[in-house]
Amino acid sequence: MRIPLREAKVMIVGGAGFIASHLADRLLDEGVQTLVLFDNLFMGRLENIASATGRGAVFVKGDACRRDELREAIEAHGVNVVFDLATKPLVYSFDDPYDAFMVNVEITGNLLELQRQGLFATLCHYSSSEVYGTAVYEPMDEQHPHNPTTTYAGGKAAADVMLKTWVSMFGLDAFIVRPFNNYGPRQNPDGPYAAVIPISIRRILQGESPEVHGSGEQSRDFVFVKDTVDATVQLYGVLKAGEEANISAEGNISINELMDRICEATGYGGEVVRKARRRADVDCHAGTNAYLKTIIDFDPTDIVSGLRQTADYYRDLLCGDACHEQADRQ
Repeated sequence: MRIPLREAKVMIVGGAGFIASHLADRLLDEGVQTLVLFDNLFMGRLENIASATGRGAVFVKGDACRRDELREAIEAHGVNVVFDLATKPLVYSFDDPYDAFMVNVEITGNLLELQRQGLFATLCHYSSSEVYGTAVYEPMDEQHPHNPTTTYAGGKAAADVMLKTWVSMFGLDAFIVRPFNNYGPRQNPDGPYAAVIPISIRRILQGESPEVHGSGEQSRDFVFVKDTVDATVQLYGVLKAGEEANISAEGNISINELMDRICEATGYGGEVVRKARRRADVDCHAGTNAYLKTIIDFDPTDIVSGLRQTADYYRDLLCGDACHEQADRQ
C-alpha cells in the first residue's frame, strides 16, 4: 500500500526547476507532512519556489549526482517519497553531450540504489517524450519504440530502463511519468537553454523578433505545466510499480502554428526571423493520453488559454503594468 500523500514526507529532486516548483505548490495543497526541495540551481531558481518555501517547504542545495548528498538529505528529513525531476536541458546536450547523458543515469541510479537500501519507500521518476524520437506512428503511445536522437534523450531512455530493471530485480515501488512538451509560468526565458515558448514571449515583450528554426513544420505536443502536475498527483495513487504513463494534451501543432498563437497571445504583428534547422531536431512529436484517461481524470488546458496565462505571467515578470497597458491597446 503506497503512503497517502497527506501522510508523506516528500523530497523533490530538481525541486527548484520549472515543473518541479509547480509540483511543490500542488503537494503542499495536498497536505504533505514534509516537503524538501533538493537542487543544485544549475537551472532551478530560488524565485520559483518562493511560494513553497513561504509555506514551509525546505530548500536543500545539493548535487544529486553525489549519492552521499542525497542520502544526507533523505535521512535528515525522514523522507519516504521521492519525485525525481532533476536533469539538464536538451539543448545543453549540444554543449556537453556526455554530461547531458550521464546526469540522467547517475541521478536515477543513485536514487534507485538508495531506495534499494531502504532509505525511502516510493520513487516517481520523470522521463521525457524525447525518448521516442520522431514518431514512427501517430499518435505515440506508451508502446512506441524508443529512438532517442540526442544524448539528453538517450540518458532519459537509459534511466527508464534502469528503473524497470531495479523494480524487476528488487521489487521497488518506482514508476515513470512521461510528459510531452511542457510550457507555462516559471519556464526559463533567458540564455542558450531557454525553450521556444518563453524565449519567444520574452523577445516580443522586450521589442525583439521571435525566431523559428528550420521550416517550422516540425510539430510538438505542448502540455500546460499545471496539467502535468495534476496528472502526476493522480498517477501517484494509481500507477503500479514499473509502469509508465504518457502525459499528453493531444494538442499537436507545428512550430509555425505555435508561433502564430504566441503572436496572438502577445499582440505581436512583426517579423518572425527564420534560422537554420537544429541538428537532431525531431520532426513529429504527437502523443496520446488514451491510457492516461483510463486511469485518471484528465482534461488538459487548450493551447490558447495556456499561452494567454503564460504571456500574462511574463508580462508581470518582465515589465509589469507597462506591458499590460500595451497589450490592452493592441
